[in-house]
Amino acid sequence: MAENLLTDEQMRHFIINGFVTVNTALPPAFHDDIFAKTATVFDKEGNPGNNLLPRIPEIQSVFDDANVKGALASLLGPDYYMQPHRHPHYNPPGSKGQGMHQDGGKRWSHHTRRLLVFYYPQDTPVERGPTGVVPISHYFSTNEGSQVSPEQPITGKAGTVAFANYDLWHRAMPNQTDERRYMMKFLYARMTEPQAPTWANKETEWANGTALGPAEHQEMFKHLWNWHLGPKNSDAPSSSNGESLSDLIKALNNATESVALQAAYQVPKFGEKAVPALVRCLHGESDMTRRNACYALNAVGTPAVDALQKALKEAPEHARANAAEALGDLGTKAEPAVPALVEALEDESANVRVRTIEALGTTSQSSTLAVPGLIKALENPNGGIKRNAVFALARIRGNAADAVEGLENLLFDENRYVRGDAVHALYRIGTSAAKDVLVRHLQTTRWCPITNRDSTF
Repeated sequence: MAENLLTDEQMRHFIINGFVTVNTALPPAFHDDIFAKTATVFDKEGNPGNNLLPRIPEIQSVFDDANVKGALASLLGPDYYMQPHRHPHYNPPGSKGQGMHQDGGKRWSHHTRRLLVFYYPQDTPVERGPTGVVPISHYFSTNEGSQVSPEQPITGKAGTVAFANYDLWHRAMPNQTDERRYMMKFLYARMTEPQAPTWANKETEWANGTALGPAEHQEMFKHLWNWHLGPKNSDAPSSSNGESLSDLIKALNNATESVALQAAYQVPKFGEKAVPALVRCLHGESDMTRRNACYALNAVGTPAVDALQKALKEAPEHARANAAEALGDLGTKAEPAVPALVEALEDESANVRVRTIEALGTTSQSSTLAVPGLIKALENPNGGIKRNAVFALARIRGNAADAVEGLENLLFDENRYVRGDAVHALYRIGTSAAKDVLVRHLQTTRWCPITNRDSTF
């Protein structure tokens, strides 16, 4: 386990607000050097985009810093994955900033499986155009999220690193100075479903009777806290306090998303009794209703698995896709549904198959049962199916040893992210055959960071 883990207080801050920051232990001269090298690359070559890290490999020291590693392990588990997408964001002097936006959004899950990580190589006071974030907005999929709370700037000294939920509303704020501002954005993923706390956890209870954050969303925050604690701390039905189940089900489609979210996390107080109504919601035409029903089903937990398995075989198509989505979000709680999900790999709908493959990455991590079907999916011309299959095999890890040849065939795929994820899947499989493939690949594709148009050899 990594050192310098987040505290309970920091985890609570992240769960409520959707972000947390740490400072590296690297000296100021290090960040000055990164800033200077970034400016040179931008001036001579333009934005390096996904090649940021191989172009300025010294940045890896930021992610090797104990404070950064501790935060990543705390939020995503110790086997977190730096994904192939990364991007340096330049906020020039005198800029007007960006509009508020989400990089993720509408993912139908509130669980922490992806993170945005922002590194600032220069002092970033509010005048220099920091990243502005909207606390609590990561729970929202509509524009209501952009205004749910006042914007908060992420300011700090050079070496500040922020960890933000992938769905957090954010923007570059106006740069009112005559100095450049850079922010290096990286995307990280959770590879293993939580089985126990991975931060410096001392307290089991979410709040011990004291409201942390908005009182109306305590059940939502509590669910996320318990999810991070692992399945032994799963939610248990509590008193419904006189609410009507039918009224709460109707509220899942309330035009005010905050009200709908509150209802979604109140419904699970009815436990298994709520499952039939929630599964019927997956047949609905409203995205709002179906999305909030998925949140509620995941808060209900294991009692929802049998009904969702049955829904995998039902019409309409979107109901089957929603059922696969909900089972995937249940993770290891839905392991009994793996055979049904494997069967759904043959569904006539590509949308259902895409959701099913993603679900198998979180539900079947402890067995080989899904691997043959996922290997077959690697050859599918549908980009979503192929990429989700690669990522699912990476999550299944050593149990996916039979996938080495199929993954090797994707190392020169036309999609850059399929290529990158295939490399990581082979790394996680870790057999001698997988390592041999990786070494051969590295020998022919190694990037030289000091080769450029002014120095070609």
